[in-house]
Amino acid sequence: MATLKELRNERLRKLEAIKKLGINPYPGHSSRTHHLIEITNDFVGLEHHVVIVVGRITVIRKFGKIAFLNIKDMSSELQLFLSSADVENLKVEDSQLGFAELPLLDNGDFIEATGEVIKTETGEISVKVTKLRLLAKSLRPLPQNREGFSNKEERFRRRYVDMNVNPDIRDRFIRRSRFWQASRDFLNRNGFIEINIPVLEHTTGGADANPFVTHMDALDQDFYLRISHELPLKRLLGAGFEKVYDIGPRFRNENYSDEHLPEHVAMEWYWAFADWNDGINLMEKMFREVLQNTYGTLEFNLNGKNVKLDGDWERWDYAETIAKNYDGLDVFNCSIEDVKNQLNKHQLEVANGDNKARGVDKLWKNIRKDVAGPVWLINTPEFISPLAKTNPERPETTQRFQAIIGGSEITNGFSELNDPLDQYHRFIEQQSMRQGGDSEAMMMDIDFIEMLEYGMPPACGLGYSERVFWIFEGVTAREGVPFPQLRYEIDPTARDIYPEALL
Repeated sequence: MATLKELRNERLRKLEAIKKLGINPYPGHSSRTHHLIEITNDFVGLEHHVVIVVGRITVIRKFGKIAFLNIKDMSSELQLFLSSADVENLKVEDSQLGFAELPLLDNGDFIEATGEVIKTETGEISVKVTKLRLLAKSLRPLPQNREGFSNKEERFRRRYVDMNVNPDIRDRFIRRSRFWQASRDFLNRNGFIEINIPVLEHTTGGADANPFVTHMDALDQDFYLRISHELPLKRLLGAGFEKVYDIGPRFRNENYSDEHLPEHVAMEWYWAFADWNDGINLMEKMFREVLQNTYGTLEFNLNGKNVKLDGDWERWDYAETIAKNYDGLDVFNCSIEDVKNQLNKHQLEVANGDNKARGVDKLWKNIRKDVAGPVWLINTPEFISPLAKTNPERPETTQRFQAIIGGSEITNGFSELNDPLDQYHRFIEQQSMRQGGDSEAMMMDIDFIEMLEYGMPPACGLGYSERVFWIFEGVTAREGVPFPQLRYEIDPTARDIYPEALL
């Protein structure tokens, strides 16, 4: 079997032959009139009409004075029929090939074909080609099938190849686009305004996460890549906006897992003069609409759990749920030792830097993994929710609501804290946690406190990341993004092919 370098050298030879003919192998213009799927779907209306189609060659079959080429565009695949008697001759100024130049083509090349829509003698819908143009010469062959390109590491490194060989992977990212578009459409129709906020921040907050740090030369200061959209969007509420949201990347300098990536896309909305009950009602509608528009159904099997989203959601009290599952543990009055005892009893990780909030959260996550949902987890303890408004009926809890579906927490929402003095003291508590070794505890943000002192109206806010999409798609985080980050590597073949560039 020929090596990649040998195959590439043969294509380079053909490229040189094409250039010697005077043909530009990479012209900048194409004149497509129809997508391939249109010809298949409307054959009756297009039969005997002349069309111009484009695509990547997948099959070349040549039999003397006739040839068959299969091409594919994003919509479908179609056969081209070529006869030496019908195909126009070489026209170099237009990158047009004649029948005699067919041997210079390879699978993977992009071409443009002009001709009549017909059915061949075998009944296959085809284009009978009269003009054939080269649009881009491919120098590397694509794998012929998914079995030849199944190594996960290789698939992630060359996702552009993966999507050619596995069209279902490409279809996934069409659904991903549809998911975010449906999110935007729902929020826009409900009066929210999309405002893009900075990615670089002096002080980052709004989540429990370790940030990335970078340096801005212009100001000679370090900045953080945002871990959340929250605090800038709430500043907009202080500025007089009443319904705002942003969709974009956020960055958390943490390990990869099946549910987390250091970089991912997320959405957060904030709604002035609304509370957590308003937010719950809005989100139940939003989930139904976004998922229906993305998947065409509201019934799913997620991690072996059957989930229906067309009915009522359950509501679980945080403390009651913990107590029921951990020998009556009272999260409000227990000690860190009590929490660690339960962690040990259930064979859960106990880290040196664990505080009570971290430990209780681990206990909850151990319950969460078995919850089918949909469930709203409510009445979260205040010591776990530093940005949520206190519940006046139960001051030890907050007006926080988390959507639990398929064993995962997929949203996080609050009645937002707008008391500047309360927020300041909670930041102080978080700062103490950071000083105690918790690198994910929130930073003090004095500017945000000052905004609250000018005044922010009562509000509700919620966020979800594309992990929602990954869960309903049934894939891991890396499978759920088009280009996951990987350790930078150069394979031996590349070093051999590009020696000058890789010294």
